[in-house]
Amino acid sequence: MASKIKVDTLETANGSGTIALSNQLSGMTTASLPALGSAQMPTGSVLQVQYMYTGAVVTATSQTYIDLGVNVSITPTSTSSKIMAFANVGGCVKTANSGAYMALQIVRDSTSIHIFEGQGGYNAANQPASFGTCAGIKLDSPNTTSAVNYKIQMKNLGGAGSVINNNAGALSSITLMEIQG
Repeated sequence: MASKIKVDTLETANGSGTIALSNQLSGMTTASLPALGSAQMPTGSVLQVQYMYTGAVVTATSQTYIDLGVNVSITPTSTSSKIMAFANVGGCVKTANSGAYMALQIVRDSTSIHIFEGQGGYNAANQPASFGTCAGIKLDSPNTTSAVNYKIQMKNLGGAGSVINNNAGALSSITLMEIQG
């Protein structure tokens, strides 16, 4: 006949320290453990990650921001959550014989939250310039539990010529991480 012990609390002999189990308890599985939701995660924990990339080449000739086709939505689990946005724009170049230079920004919905390139490719001799990859990082506080969209935009700050991203097969991407607030 099986024995059964019923107790409310197990303690060591002197009432302190850890009780060591030399064998597993039968009937105990990870399925019987309580679920750990985002509310129980400590501040600074990563709750979710969203990512998107594109190799589409975009050319900007005007001084108005245009989308690079890199955009992704995230739905925060709490209004206190932060969103860490990592923007990476590859293959950045400007055309020859022009005063073109590049500006890049991260936009949340329709609001600019971070300009991370202000004069990319600028040179006084108006020569072509390939300046590689431009990256920006922004810790944002959207203060919502509704879906928010983040994207990268580019414009030509110069009066002539054009600026180009994803030149020569490069890629551009945006990564979003929800951080427990």
